[in-house]
Formats: sequence, structure tokens, C-alpha cells
Amino acid sequence: MNEPKTVPTDAHVDAFLDAVTPAVRRDDGIRLAEIFRETTGVEPVMWGPSIVGYGSYRYVPPSDPRRRGDWPKTGFSPRRAQLSLYGLKDLPEGAKLLPELGRYTEGAGCVYVKKLADIDIEVLRQLIAIAWTRGDDPEPA
Repeated sequence: MNEPKTVPTDAHVDAFLDAVTPAVRRDDGIRLAEIFRETTGVEPVMWGPSIVGYGSYRYVPPSDPRRRGDWPKTGFSPRRAQLSLYGLKDLPEGAKLLPELGRYTEGAGCVYVKKLADIDIEVLRQLIAIAWTRGDDPEPA
């Protein structure tokens, strides 16, 4: 079995965010770090080279129970084209609230936002709080 590629690192979150381009993505990333930190109450950790993660949980993908691993409870990545937000739609309460977020698109495991001005920050805070309640996924039977 292969080891997961996206794992916590010792890289500094502030250094990563300061180097993000373009400037609008960097500014949104710095603001997201504040929002996530205020909502979760914990300091972020870099997961792999580009994900700013908060907390962690043990997941077991239903499609392949052998691929279990750790993943951030919630987090984000300020990618060049858009912001990727993780964990916001994984729990039923988050999926139900997500339509109130504003302008976004969805990927398999994340929510994509072009810029923070497109979304309701208070709804984002609620979604982060919901994701933060996540415990470990149960072990398969």
C-alpha cells in the first residue's frame, strides 16, 4: 500500500501564504487563515506543499478501506486560479448549509471560490465550525 502524499509538514504557514501569487489570492489566503484560526481556535499546519490545514481526523474511504489515512478536519489552499476549501461539505449539516455560502463550485472533496468577496463570511464560519466537529471515520466492519 502506498503512503499518502499529503501529510503534515514542518513548513511555515505564514511563509507559504506570503509567497502566494497572484496578490489577490495571497490577500484572500491570509484572510482565510485568520478566519479559520478564529473559528477553530488552533494554529494551522501545512499539509503537503500547498494545503493549510486545521486539526486532523482518521479517514477510511468507502471506495477502498485499505487507503486509510489522516486528513485535515478543515482547511484551504490559495491556488492560482481559485481558493480550494476543504471539509465544508463532508458532514450532512455542512452539505445542507453550503448553498447559502454564495458563489462557488464543487469538486469531489472541496469547494472552489474565485474570491472571498463572492461568499458570505458568516456562512463560511458556520461551515468551518461544522467541519471542526468531525471525529474519526469509523473503521470498516
